[in-house]
Amino acid sequence: MANDWRSETVDSIRGFINEAAPGVDEEAKWRKASNPDGVPTFSRSGLICTVETYKDKVKVTFAKGASLEDPAGLFNASLDAGTRRAIDIHESDELDGDAFIELVRRAVSLNEG
Repeated sequence: MANDWRSETVDSIRGFINEAAPGVDEEAKWRKASNPDGVPTFSRSGLICTVETYKDKVKVTFAKGASLEDPAGLFNASLDAGTRRAIDIHESDELDGDAFIELVRRAVSLNEG
Protein backbone atom coordinates (compact mmCIF):
# COMPACT_ATOMS: atom_id res chain seq x y z
CA MET A 1 0.00 0.00 0.00
CA ALA A 2 1.28 3.42 -0.88
CA ASN A 3 2.35 5.62 2.00
CA ASP A 4 -0.39 8.21 1.59
CA TRP A 5 -3.63 9.30 3.24
CA ARG A 6 -4.97 5.74 3.04
CA SER A 7 -2.10 4.24 5.03
CA GLU A 8 -2.40 7.07 7.56
CA THR A 9 -6.14 6.37 7.83
CA VAL A 10 -5.53 2.64 8.36
CA ASP A 11 -2.95 3.43 11.06
CA SER A 12 -5.43 5.75 12.76
CA ILE A 13 -8.18 3.10 12.62
CA ARG A 14 -5.77 0.50 14.01
CA GLY A 15 -5.00 2.84 16.92
CA PHE A 16 -8.70 3.37 17.67
CA ILE A 17 -9.36 -0.38 17.58
CA ASN A 18 -6.45 -1.09 19.93
CA GLU A 19 -7.68 1.61 22.31
CA ALA A 20 -11.22 0.23 22.26
CA ALA A 21 -10.24 -3.43 22.58
CA PRO A 22 -6.82 -3.90 24.21
CA GLY A 23 -5.37 -7.26 23.26
CA VAL A 24 -7.34 -7.46 20.01
CA ASP A 25 -5.99 -10.01 17.52
CA GLU A 26 -4.89 -8.48 14.20
CA GLU A 27 -4.28 -10.76 11.27
CA ALA A 28 -3.77 -10.20 7.54
CA LYS A 29 -6.05 -12.39 5.43
CA TRP A 30 -6.92 -12.82 1.77
CA ARG A 31 -3.47 -12.07 0.34
CA LYS A 32 -3.34 -12.03 -3.46
CA ALA A 33 -1.19 -10.65 -6.26
CA SER A 34 -3.15 -7.40 -6.42
CA ASN A 35 -3.00 -7.02 -2.61
CA PRO A 36 0.12 -8.78 -1.31
CA ASP A 37 -0.27 -7.28 2.18
CA GLY A 38 -3.74 -8.78 2.51
CA VAL A 39 -6.68 -7.34 4.42
CA PRO A 40 -6.19 -6.45 8.09
CA THR A 41 -8.78 -8.23 10.22
CA PHE A 42 -9.42 -7.54 13.89
CA SER A 43 -10.91 -10.16 16.21
CA ARG A 44 -11.75 -10.66 19.85
CA SER A 45 -14.16 -13.46 20.71
CA GLY A 46 -14.93 -13.46 16.98
CA LEU A 47 -14.41 -11.14 14.04
CA ILE A 48 -14.92 -7.45 14.84
CA CYS A 49 -14.07 -5.82 11.52
CA THR A 50 -11.92 -5.75 8.40
CA VAL A 51 -10.10 -2.74 6.96
CA GLU A 52 -9.81 -2.68 3.17
CA THR A 53 -7.96 -0.10 1.11
CA TYR A 54 -9.28 1.01 -2.27
CA LYS A 55 -8.10 3.66 -4.71
CA ASP A 56 -10.57 6.26 -3.42
CA LYS A 57 -11.42 5.10 0.10
CA VAL A 58 -10.72 2.98 3.14
CA LYS A 59 -13.61 0.65 4.01
CA VAL A 60 -14.12 -0.61 7.56
CA THR A 61 -16.60 -3.48 7.55
CA PHE A 62 -18.09 -4.65 10.84
CA ALA A 63 -18.93 -8.35 10.70
CA LYS A 64 -22.10 -7.99 12.81
CA GLY A 65 -22.72 -4.31 12.10
CA ALA A 66 -26.44 -4.75 11.45
CA SER A 67 -26.81 -5.80 15.10
CA LEU A 68 -24.96 -2.77 16.50
CA GLU A 69 -26.46 0.49 17.65
CA ASP A 70 -24.82 3.35 15.77
CA PRO A 71 -26.04 6.52 17.48
CA ALA A 72 -23.39 8.68 15.77
CA GLY A 73 -24.43 7.43 12.33
CA LEU A 74 -20.96 6.25 11.30
CA PHE A 75 -22.22 3.45 9.04
CA ASN A 76 -22.57 4.77 5.50
CA ALA A 77 -22.12 1.66 3.34
CA SER A 78 -23.57 -1.86 3.09
CA LEU A 79 -26.65 -0.47 4.82
CA ASP A 80 -28.91 -3.04 3.18
CA ALA A 81 -26.68 -6.03 3.95
CA GLY A 82 -28.26 -8.65 6.18
CA THR A 83 -25.49 -8.91 8.76
CA ARG A 84 -22.64 -6.52 8.15
CA ARG A 85 -22.35 -2.74 7.93
CA ALA A 86 -19.46 -0.62 6.72
CA ILE A 87 -17.91 2.82 7.00
CA ASP A 88 -16.40 4.25 3.82
CA ILE A 89 -13.76 6.87 4.58
CA HIS A 90 -12.62 9.14 1.74
CA GLU A 91 -9.59 11.41 1.75
CA SER A 92 -11.56 14.50 2.80
CA ASP A 93 -13.50 12.67 5.55
CA GLU A 94 -12.70 12.92 9.24
CA LEU A 95 -13.64 9.90 11.33
CA ASP A 96 -15.14 10.64 14.76
CA GLY A 97 -12.63 8.71 16.88
CA ASP A 98 -14.72 8.64 20.06
CA ALA A 99 -17.79 7.34 18.22
CA PHE A 100 -15.66 4.76 16.35
CA ILE A 101 -14.11 3.52 19.61
CA GLU A 102 -17.61 3.14 21.10
CA LEU A 103 -18.72 1.20 18.00
CA VAL A 104 -15.76 -1.19 18.35
CA ARG A 105 -16.57 -1.67 22.05
CA ARG A 106 -20.18 -2.50 21.13
CA ALA A 107 -18.92 -5.04 18.57
CA VAL A 108 -16.68 -6.72 21.13
CA SER A 109 -19.51 -6.79 23.66
CA LEU A 110 -21.79 -8.41 21.07
CA ASN A 111 -19.12 -11.04 20.32
CA GLU A 112 -18.63 -11.79 24.02
CA GLY A 113 -22.44 -11.75 24.49
